[in-house]
Amino acid sequence: MKKSLKNIKIFSALILASAIFWSCSDETITRNIVAPKDGNGGSDVNTDTSLYVPPGFPPIPFPANNPYSYAKAQLGRRLYYERILSKDSSIASCSHCFKQANSFTDNTPISLGFARAPEFRNTMVMANVAYRPIIFWDGRGNAIESPAYRSIFLPQILNGDTNEILKRLEAHPLYPSLFKKAFGPNARPHAYLAANAIATFVRTLVSGNSKYDYYIRGDSSAMNESEKRGMHMFFSDRARCSVCHSGFMLTDLKFHNTGTTTHYFDFGRYFITNKTEDWGKFITPTLRNVEVTGPYMHNGEMMSLEEVIDHYSRGGKPFISKDTLLRPINFNQQEKLDMISFLKALTDHKFLTDKRYSKPE
Repeated sequence: MKKSLKNIKIFSALILASAIFWSCSDETITRNIVAPKDGNGGSDVNTDTSLYVPPGFPPIPFPANNPYSYAKAQLGRRLYYERILSKDSSIASCSHCFKQANSFTDNTPISLGFARAPEFRNTMVMANVAYRPIIFWDGRGNAIESPAYRSIFLPQILNGDTNEILKRLEAHPLYPSLFKKAFGPNARPHAYLAANAIATFVRTLVSGNSKYDYYIRGDSSAMNESEKRGMHMFFSDRARCSVCHSGFMLTDLKFHNTGTTTHYFDFGRYFITNKTEDWGKFITPTLRNVEVTGPYMHNGEMMSLEEVIDHYSRGGKPFISKDTLLRPINFNQQEKLDMISFLKALTDHKFLTDKRYSKPE
């Protein structure tokens, strides 16, 4: 057991080192805590906890063209829950799909946008998105600002008019001054600045304090025996789950066809690369807080963790580009229960209720 735990820590350390490498590249700026100014021009170092990260996590990376500030993050938090960004103020801008209780994702197979228009795929988890160099199931995005902005005017999401949004924000009793605090004294509340603020807030959504995290940091009592058995199976050469679900985010950020269906109408990564070997491939999702992020898979077709474990136990369904890593494991019933126990031990319950991320009062 000690040897296995040591191997887990070594593996996590290697992934962490690579994460720190890209997060500190020329493309990004990592910031220490920037405390807000008090009324006398000083700073309150105890106020801003937005950039605190769990042990073993690298600093939160922010892009050079949208650096962090406390005022911007707090504006983004308010806008994240704001209704006036949608065409008729009928839905909250981001939180109608990305719900805190679900690790900032939805709990439906396919999310519904403005006028209940269906999205194309299942909503991905927003927690720890700051550390992802690519976003979306097919990896077509690389900056949070872009989808945050496009969501405002895309008909199937918020269907807003950016000129109308500007008027609404300028007429609001709070937003004109909040935009000035976030972007400077001459700033007006444009939609693209709103998107930058939302992206800044979203990057502060860091989750890494589950029972599993406490266990690998040295608290041997943090996990029960079933959870520990499931963990050892997860990292074992038999199950090989950790080949794809690796690192501190429990994802390799690579694309795989895991044999979820035999007739993909959604070709996934192929739409981006036009390579036939990428048919039906989707990025490995994080397993952090997976207990509360169902339904599962890119199309939300699996409603429970039990279905997911059964799927991988069988080795998935046949498909021409199915990953060769997948083959029957044939878990017995106790092993299935232990695997599910371990997956539930990845839940960061404090994160799901942390008032720093909730709707401002």
